[in-house]
Amino acid sequence: MVCFPNAKINLGLHIIDKRNDGFHNLESLFYPVNWCDALEIIENKEIKSNFNLHVSGLNISGNVNDNLIYKAFQLISEKIKIPPIDVYLHKNIPMGAGLGGGSSDAAFFINLLNSKFELKLTAKNKLEIASKLGSDCAFFIENKPTIAVQKGDVFQDIFLDLSNLWIAIIYPNIHSQTKEAYSLITPQKPQKKIINIVMQPIETWKHELVNDFEKSIVTKYPLVQEIKSTLYNLGAIYASMSGSGSAVYGLFNDEPTIDKLKKYSNWVGKMK
Repeated sequence: MVCFPNAKINLGLHIIDKRNDGFHNLESLFYPVNWCDALEIIENKEIKSNFNLHVSGLNISGNVNDNLIYKAFQLISEKIKIPPIDVYLHKNIPMGAGLGGGSSDAAFFINLLNSKFELKLTAKNKLEIASKLGSDCAFFIENKPTIAVQKGDVFQDIFLDLSNLWIAIIYPNIHSQTKEAYSLITPQKPQKKIINIVMQPIETWKHELVNDFEKSIVTKYPLVQEIKSTLYNLGAIYASMSGSGSAVYGLFNDEPTIDKLKKYSNWVGKMK
């Protein structure tokens, strides 16, 4: 059984204040995009280990025990007996890009495992498991445009259809550390909520829809600003860094030609 975990972009990201638990209250709009990994689960009755992860494509550093897919498997296995499985993950979505690739892999794994073995996990069950793995992991369970608040794990429904647009996502091969990105910013309450800004004509977003991480990240990595400026020069209606970086995306009315940026990891396609 195979599925294709997709990335997300942030349409605006406000870091509002620091919480007593050490996390930050934020506001963002998560929007799914079609840059995808590939994930497959195969039952293997002959192996002794209950979980084996096989990775191809982009390299994933670190121990398998730190992988969110494995952590999801552990959480589910605590309550439900799962047969031994081989998990095959082909990575296309770059890490440290602000695109949520690791969180997406884990959330799609939860959905796939539930379907393959008929675990009868409810939507609430799956959201609870995903929420324990990371702030944006739960978003990918339902995988639809969503306003995220508090730690980024409390969701508000929003109807926003950008399927008539094209998107170009450029990853400048700079691995951005989320913890470091938070340390470089000063939280502040925004003048206008993101949900109000995105209801305006998209042509106004350039002047009002901001990612609070962007200012400090471009100071440290000027290339991020160069890419954003190039996307605007190529005709983007709106361009921004996603999440804590360092991927930058541009939204276009027509399919863009990004020859000037093809030396970086990139993806171009229609919006969902």
